[in-house]
Amino acid sequence: MRWERYAGRDVIPLWVADTDFRSPAAVRAALARRVEHGVLGYTAPPEELLGAIVDYLAQRHAWRVQPSWIVFLPGVVPGLHVSARRLSQADEHALIPTPVYHHFKRAVELAPRAYTDVPLVLEAGRWVWNADALRAARTPKTRLLYLCNPQNPGGTVFTREELLELAELARGCVIVSDEIHCDLVLDEAARHVPIASLSPDISRRTVTLMSANKAFNFPAAGCAWAVVEDAKLREAMSADVRAHVLPSPSVFGYEATLAALREGGDWLAAQLDYLRGNRDLVQSALPLPMAHVQATYLAWIDARSVSGAHDRFLQHGVALSPGEQFGSPGFVRLNFGTQRARLREALQRMRRALPPAG
Repeated sequence: MRWERYAGRDVIPLWVADTDFRSPAAVRAALARRVEHGVLGYTAPPEELLGAIVDYLAQRHAWRVQPSWIVFLPGVVPGLHVSARRLSQADEHALIPTPVYHHFKRAVELAPRAYTDVPLVLEAGRWVWNADALRAARTPKTRLLYLCNPQNPGGTVFTREELLELAELARGCVIVSDEIHCDLVLDEAARHVPIASLSPDISRRTVTLMSANKAFNFPAAGCAWAVVEDAKLREAMSADVRAHVLPSPSVFGYEATLAALREGGDWLAAQLDYLRGNRDLVQSALPLPMAHVQATYLAWIDARSVSGAHDRFLQHGVALSPGEQFGSPGFVRLNFGTQRARLREALQRMRRALPPAG
């Protein structure tokens, strides 16, 4: 999709959030075995995949969950839409951080539910929540608080202390936490903390959306899951799949996820090393302000000093995501999950697009 939009044009596409890297050999081998098996009928979630997810969360994120808490979904985006429709009533209200991945707002708009943007603030190079803004945005009807951790597009990995404060500020709300980028932490001193892992109370009022799609680069073979301790919330999150309003993940999604979680560790470590180098190149090569990218392969760049920045960069042969999509006009999001030579060429084009200094 990312490349086809500009097919036939001299444009380097660094917009949609997937990478130009082949998925792990173990994933490709698992898919090949399934194709060779030859029977591709309706498939229930494998019990061994439930066990692999439980083990992975415990080993990688020190989070102990029960297999019964896991609800399989076709993707994290469907999970956002299910949460807006099933976890709140028509007259209830949601809180959404800004900037944020656009499907958060689309989910509540299409539900439809009332919502309030809660502007994140840039502190010491990180986009973080502002307690005063969050308190001011709450209403007696506020039911849902949406969290994106690690943050897309800002790249923040929220600390345990920040998440504890957020959970306290959101007391009485259901927290819907998109943690799809949790395995793409680039800062070696940072650690992803699932907000639901902080305490039993927080766990019981949290729906955590996760997937291996981003970290291991197989989004078109989609498989996602929600971790939901509370039985009523879990019933609400699973109803649309059980009723076939939403499809289950495909057999390929199940196979790819199982192989990635069990055998993809070395591949993931190598990818993270490569992405750190790309991140550092972007941060050093562009004379524009940007938050420090603690996680993801997405740079959130303040291009408000460049008139019509998105179109200007496109005219010079680089396609980025416009900040308007995330609620912040004048910014652009750059996907640096590509080969370094291509990234260098894109950054050179972007520098040529900048107006002369002074």
